[in-house]
Amino acid sequence: MVGHYPPHGGGVARHVDNLVKHLRKRHEVHVLTYGPVKPRDFERDLVHQVRVLPVYGLRGTGFAFLGSKAIARLHREMDFDIVHAHFIGTTSFAGVLAKEKTGLSLVVTAHGSDLVNTARLALGRFYVGRTLREADAVIAVSHFLAKRAIELGAGEVRVIPNGIEIEGLPERARYVAFIGALREYKAPEVFLELARQFPEREFLVVGDGPLRGKLEREAPSNVRFLGYRKDIGRILSESTLLVLPSRREGFGLVILEANALGVPAVGRRIGGIPELVREGKNGLTFTDFGELVEAVKTLLEPKTNRKTGAVGKRVAKLYSWERVAEMVEDVYRSVLG
Repeated sequence: MVGHYPPHGGGVARHVDNLVKHLRKRHEVHVLTYGPVKPRDFERDLVHQVRVLPVYGLRGTGFAFLGSKAIARLHREMDFDIVHAHFIGTTSFAGVLAKEKTGLSLVVTAHGSDLVNTARLALGRFYVGRTLREADAVIAVSHFLAKRAIELGAGEVRVIPNGIEIEGLPERARYVAFIGALREYKAPEVFLELARQFPEREFLVVGDGPLRGKLEREAPSNVRFLGYRKDIGRILSESTLLVLPSRREGFGLVILEANALGVPAVGRRIGGIPELVREGKNGLTFTDFGELVEAVKTLLEPKTNRKTGAVGKRVAKLYSWERVAEMVEDVYRSVLG
């Protein structure tokens, strides 16, 4: 596996962590990630790293070239069957270069901003296009991303969604929650404006990023900021509704995390969100602020909240990590023949 991995945070790292855990029930899986990191004790010999300069523009390119050398070196020692790179761009390009050096088959997974944002940059477009053409198999976590991958040059694309594995604690649900990076594309300012429409409710912002200071200064008194947290299950257990106002979203894993705990979701009708939010079943979608306010009013009504939350639990059960791992193994088998 090549990509972000704990102790790194973020959606890709969580995805790879869970996938690796389930694949290791049947396979020996090594991971190559961005250094410097201190691997967890139970997998110290299975996690490898490439130390790169923490400079934007150099970090990814450095990983692409140094990572390919590391894969080739490790392959000589371990004799791998396949390389699976996560996030299409400089990270996956390490796999492309390693394939040229070793002949190893390459599988890549698109996660979201790689095809939505990175592919719009001049150099990023090169890394993305070359990866999609050279990979032996392309996986996308949503149909939205699969369509985008084909537009960018991929042949056949297999859709395998993110999995869900989260445990919460039974709590009194009281918060309307936002969980995500405090960056422009996540639209956290929309969440603050929403809080002004419901002054009697408690709103919770979970996440960190460059906008945090500005948001805290502008937030109404019914909004509380928790910063980056790892106990997402506990926070969602204390929530009555999740709001995802992102302007782009390849999948929207936090929707499933909420649904798994019986929390309905409201998400903007973009990207992969409509594939997860089944309109009126496990939540609602919106296109403008007026629709968002009405959706929140609807889902805060106790009877509707309980009903949509119960449906959400059933929906989340369809996305088990064991099932995801089996689907990924099918891709491996098809590549290896």
